[in-house]
Amino acid sequence: MIVRYAHAGDALTGAREHQEDAFAFAFPDARALYFTSSGRVDGQGALLAVLADGMGGHVAGALASRTAAETFVAAYSAAREDGDSRLPRALQRANAAVATAAREPGRDGMGSTLLAVVFGDAGLSWVSVGDSPLFLFRAGRLYQLNEDHSLGALLDKLAADGEIDAAYAATHPRRHHLRSALTGGAIEHVDLNAGPVALESGDWVVLASDGVETVSHAAIADVLAAHAQGTPQALCRALTAAIAAAGNPYQDNATVLVVRPEFAEVAVG
Repeated sequence: MIVRYAHAGDALTGAREHQEDAFAFAFPDARALYFTSSGRVDGQGALLAVLADGMGGHVAGALASRTAAETFVAAYSAAREDGDSRLPRALQRANAAVATAAREPGRDGMGSTLLAVVFGDAGLSWVSVGDSPLFLFRAGRLYQLNEDHSLGALLDKLAADGEIDAAYAATHPRRHHLRSALTGGAIEHVDLNAGPVALESGDWVVLASDGVETVSHAAIADVLAAHAQGTPQALCRALTAAIAAAGNPYQDNATVLVVRPEFAEVAVG
């Protein structure tokens, strides 16, 4: 069985003056590192999707996300013999690159979230730091695969356990505060799934920056269901259009990457 991955990405600036998200698709195991913005490329091996959401102000945030994403792709590509340590080593290289960039004047508070997903014949594996969700849409249901390293996720868990009031958790002014990010220092929380998680025909995988949280998970599932038979490009546009249509006057940058596995039998003879 051969698995090919149709893919696309789209970004919405929202109410921000600048785009501080960065993303990349790449085929890191190709003879020469191969980048692709969307489509499907045969014979290039595993597909790597990386999404970074910068912080630290307009200039520093954009630089942080771009540095993290580009360094991760390059480091992962160069570490072909590292096996299970490949994802965490690439993450540490990306964090070190952010540290170097942050030493320049005017870049105090510079940092980035990072979500990296590898799609291979056996399924998907990921590493994530921060609050960018990784979704699996299967048979009409939406599942979040990775951990959320925001304070909001912790507050919601405490509320679910009965330790704090649910209304307090829902309205806490620092819900979006990050508990972990790439800032050049120690990374407080890392979600590593060396996997792989098997995928099925009809699945969609979505990587998103936290700006997507303007719309509910139910609304995201509705968009995915409505466009499940379409192209990745059309699905990306539908997701960003739904976010824009919500009309949040403080809309954050929102980036969505979508990937769909396509299975084909291996020809014999």
